[in-house]
Amino acid sequence: MNYKFSFRPINHKFTRPLVTNHGIWEIRESIIIRLIDVTDKVSWGEISPISWFGSETVEEALDFCHQLPKEITSEIILAIPDNLPACQFAFESALSKLGEKSEFINSQNITYSGLLAAGEAALYQWQSLWEQGYKTFKWKIAVDNIAKELEIFNLLIQNLPDSAKLRLDANGGLNYKSAKLWLQTCDNLQPKIEFIEQPLAVNQFAEVLELSNSYSTAIALDESVATLQQLEHYYQQGWRGIFVIKPGIAGSPSRLRKFCQQHNIDTVFSSVFESLIGRQAALQLAAELSINNRAVGFGINHFFTQPDSTFPQSLWKNL
Repeated sequence: MNYKFSFRPINHKFTRPLVTNHGIWEIRESIIIRLIDVTDKVSWGEISPISWFGSETVEEALDFCHQLPKEITSEIILAIPDNLPACQFAFESALSKLGEKSEFINSQNITYSGLLAAGEAALYQWQSLWEQGYKTFKWKIAVDNIAKELEIFNLLIQNLPDSAKLRLDANGGLNYKSAKLWLQTCDNLQPKIEFIEQPLAVNQFAEVLELSNSYSTAIALDESVATLQQLEHYYQQGWRGIFVIKPGIAGSPSRLRKFCQQHNIDTVFSSVFESLIGRQAALQLAAELSINNRAVGFGINHFFTQPDSTFPQSLWKNL
């Protein structure tokens, strides 16, 4: 079957810059794609790369879209190469919504983790998120002096309600010594700490595996398992801890589904700061594949201004 294809780049400015070990991120660039089948049914997908996580760049994704004809087939979509994982996700997600046998899974019952701003701002921000219903929070570490971060961390732990859970995300920014210090500190504060995410760089898997076996605080891989190929690799290397999966850059949803179901891995599904289009497709996978019902990392709406209520149709209104 042939599908009419078109696309539009979009930009979303963060309400406050997102600070991580990778740097400061101010604007989220994405690409919205539109497919129309022979019955004039319309479906949307979103390409939201994060190149420093190992996906293609926005420019590479745009080049790919420009090279496609105005009518494409499912064969073209399923042949998108693995070095374009964000494109794979967007096109296959849009295609599946047009399929007669696409099954809707209710994602209303999943719980969310709220992302806190880095630094001292977290001490004040968590309260408003708690009032909105968040019970799990994620806080970025390895963005400042470790002594200062540990001081803020201790205050945060003291202030959070006993029933709250906290995730610490280092984005691969700790060294071995500082990772041990964080893990030792967290071991003394169980059970409030759910896990530390990607404490060491991607090329330090052996050390992460050792740390995972040495401390009771759980460790989650994130940057190490950004794409499906990486996910498969580290599973084969023996990782049986938590896998953070960002569907928007993981690659083919159908292959991701097959891998997760085959191996029953412990997953946390997480946002790539996509718009509503990409988020809906990612949450469908999360609702289907989160076997341990961990809170999903999609509590990021407070980082954006309110979207246009007519989005994405408004992108094409002048055509």
